[in-house]
Amino acid sequence: MSNANTIVKNTSFLYIRMIINIVITLYTSRIVLQTLGVTDYGIYNLVGGVVVLFSFLNNAMTNTTQRFLNYEIVSRVKERVNNVFSMSLNIHILISLIVIILSETIGLWFLNYKLAIPEQRIGAANIVYQLSVLTTIINIIRIPYNAIIIAKERMSFYAFLGILESSMKLLIAFILLMPIKYDLLVFYSVLLLIVTVLVAAFFVLYCNRVFYDECKYVFKRDQKLFKQLLSFSGWSLFGQVAVLGSTQGINMVLNIFIGVAINATMGIANQVNAAIYNFISNMQVAFNPQIVQTYAGGKFQEHKYLVLNASKFSLYLFLILAVPFLVCPQFILHAWLGKSLPPYVATFTQIIILNSIINAMVGSFWMSVNAIGNIKTYQLIVSFIILLSLPISYLFLKNGFPPYYVLFTNVVLNFLTYIYRFWYINKKLNFTRKEVLVYFREISSVLIYVGLVVYLFRNNEENDLWKVVFYVVIVEIVLVSLILLVGVSRKDFYRIKDYIFNKLKK
Repeated sequence: MSNANTIVKNTSFLYIRMIINIVITLYTSRIVLQTLGVTDYGIYNLVGGVVVLFSFLNNAMTNTTQRFLNYEIVSRVKERVNNVFSMSLNIHILISLIVIILSETIGLWFLNYKLAIPEQRIGAANIVYQLSVLTTIINIIRIPYNAIIIAKERMSFYAFLGILESSMKLLIAFILLMPIKYDLLVFYSVLLLIVTVLVAAFFVLYCNRVFYDECKYVFKRDQKLFKQLLSFSGWSLFGQVAVLGSTQGINMVLNIFIGVAINATMGIANQVNAAIYNFISNMQVAFNPQIVQTYAGGKFQEHKYLVLNASKFSLYLFLILAVPFLVCPQFILHAWLGKSLPPYVATFTQIIILNSIINAMVGSFWMSVNAIGNIKTYQLIVSFIILLSLPISYLFLKNGFPPYYVLFTNVVLNFLTYIYRFWYINKKLNFTRKEVLVYFREISSVLIYVGLVVYLFRNNEENDLWKVVFYVVIVEIVLVSLILLVGVSRKDFYRIKDYIFNKLKK
């Protein structure tokens, strides 16, 4: 029960952060889009995506660092934690050098000769590109510090920094409204770089002050640990390449066939999705250390319980938050961003949210796979399925299909990976027949209901506020009722209720 209390406590800190962040982020996005315009907003999302494409090495090492730190924290030996931290920092510095080389060669060539950027904005795009490279390098080197804070479950500080970062970005948005002589796109990128530097400095200072023994950097040449880290991250690399190919790669394919306006559409749809999905990410951040540490400590039954419940509760929370955008996306987007929206933005938003419904369910699965450690076959199969989205998307666009077919492809392929991921962890963890049947019985009725809602409201363009509120409230009431009646066990329901009531009495 102590693990459950820890998770709920950590999640509460993160939700406070996210409630504040979602309001700030959505308002900030509105100002930035209106100030920069559709073209520059599309350029910013596109150019940043080119740099992110080369950070696949870093993404693989992020999961590896988190996994090994969680394992060593179970040992309670600070020197072993410090060994992992120092070696991880060495590898992240090496990765940053590789990203710089790739960005300044292949990336620059691709930016200037392959992407569809208006000729009069190519100079600004190049400046923004260089600033994005610097931002990415800082974020890469920050990863081990971020990982130790999560592994140590210091979620209050993590939440505080998230709120601080969003607040500084809101300040940037207000600065953009002032009369400025400089190029707004470039100026915006410079200010974001400054925010990145400040946030990274806070992470480093906090870790060096609070976790000095674990975070003091010592140059080490531990070849055994180095090989373990690289071996594990090497297989994770396949998954990260696949994910980037299905996101940033598709963003670039859309740009080549359609132009920067469609990148603005993707940027807005991803902003909406991220604002909702960050709630789920933070729930999973609270679960992840416990998932790894229960497996490392040999508590396999507790590990299975956490994996299945993290999957269910992530799904339910995401659906509750996503309902308004599934029911009335056009109304909400107009209210948020005004009447001038890029093409397909409502459709893109709905499809990306559908894709994230699947992602919400599988977050605990891949964390369990990382805890188990045998990821070679898993990563190869999952990566192959996800990467199919690139050639399929290219063929759709080449043959004149609408761009939303590209996103539907991602949803179908992502569902296939969900089936495989569950089969894989079931093979490793040996769920009982009852555990499997209960899990699918609880989520299936909720998913069927949401599918029916999406179908019924697929062409909804209602503009009357009170009708929109009525639709959303009715759908939410039925959804929450279904979750409470069918989606959770009585044991879990009373456990959550008792914990909340006990906290309120204090």
